[in-house]
Amino acid sequence: MKRAMARQSEAEREKRAKIINAAGESLAAAALADVSDTMRAHPLALQLRNLQSLVEIGADQNTAVAFPAPS
Repeated sequence: MKRAMARQSEAEREKRAKIINAAGESLAAAALADVSDTMRAHPLALQLRNLQSLVEIGADQNTAVAFPAPS
């Protein structure tokens, strides 16, 4: 009986964890969609994000990065 109750409790915990994970994924997808709309409306924002990525890469390592820039 105790094992059956323990399995049921574990199943409930897994169920709640999956629901929480799905909600997080949904929020992340919505945030990415919003960012995508912003980047489409403001092309300079995308360029600035690319430059920020370069700064982050350069801060971690002493590397040379070839980066295509629009002319």
